[in-house]
Amino acid sequence: MEPDHRNKIAHRKAILVTSLQVLSCPPAPKAKTNLSGMHSKFIGCKLYISESRNTMAIDAIDRAARSNPQVAVISKFEDCLYNRVRYTLVSYIINDSSTGEVIYSPIMKVLLTMMEAAFSTINLELHSGAHPRMGVNDDLSFHPLGQATMEDAAWLAKQVASDIGNDLQVPVFLYGAAHPTGKSVSAIRRELGYYRPNYKGNQWAGCMLPDILPMKPDEGPTHVSHERGATTVGATPWIENYNVPVLSKDVATVRRITRRVSGRGGGLPTVQALALFHGDDCTEIACLLDPDHVSANQVQTVVEQIAAEQGLEVEKGYFTDITKDRIIDKYFKIACAD
Repeated sequence: MEPDHRNKIAHRKAILVTSLQVLSCPPAPKAKTNLSGMHSKFIGCKLYISESRNTMAIDAIDRAARSNPQVAVISKFEDCLYNRVRYTLVSYIINDSSTGEVIYSPIMKVLLTMMEAAFSTINLELHSGAHPRMGVNDDLSFHPLGQATMEDAAWLAKQVASDIGNDLQVPVFLYGAAHPTGKSVSAIRRELGYYRPNYKGNQWAGCMLPDILPMKPDEGPTHVSHERGATTVGATPWIENYNVPVLSKDVATVRRITRRVSGRGGGLPTVQALALFHGDDCTEIACLLDPDHVSANQVQTVVEQIAAEQGLEVEKGYFTDITKDRIIDKYFKIACAD
């Protein structure tokens, strides 16, 4: 561990002494029912892990995800064809009363425990699937909820990224509000060749990164472990995951549709979209969208219109995660029920 990192940890522990005295034991049931009164700032995190077929690995990660009752697993989505799982977690944030800066959230330790469980049970060299990835723990995003600010989310993202890079010795690339210039995760991925399949023309297998990275990570080593890969960590507004199945094996044609749907291709603003082979007769358009700017219905309509021009049939899309308007309510229900 680097000296500067040890100093950061010591400073963080010193600040937390008073707050942690209150949090050292799980809150009593009555305290949990008053959770909304105790806290007004919350953080949502989405952790994407490159595995869904290895039951032993998923069980270990599940146990880590539920290791603290003050952190709720809001949803979990697995896709065996993509060989990928996403966990959505929510917890509260505590700010320093004098400076207003974030000093603690129980979600930080839970996330690191989950990532350690993934690293101990998954070998990226043995992994393959129809979804791009560059690490065992492929991506971790932080989203402010309630009265939390983007600055709160960025602070947490940077702290966890520092721990991943220094303690777990995995290269970490920051994005969104956690990056000094607000660089997007898609820009980072394009520079690293993330979107280029390296197996059977439309799949990814093994570690797709070189031993020495072509760009310097924000945290961690420049050398890549082929067993662990690298990770992206960022802070953004809440993002919704919406997939639209197109009944076609012609991935190239669906990719052209995808470009016209995405914001980068001149389509719907803020929408990020990716065409992915998904079974014998289907290619999915996997979309990330900001619900404050674009709705899933808009995405569905545009995809159907463009696909019709190509003579392709489109099925009704589906959300892979809980929507923004339901997340806090679900968190309170889970936290108060435990």
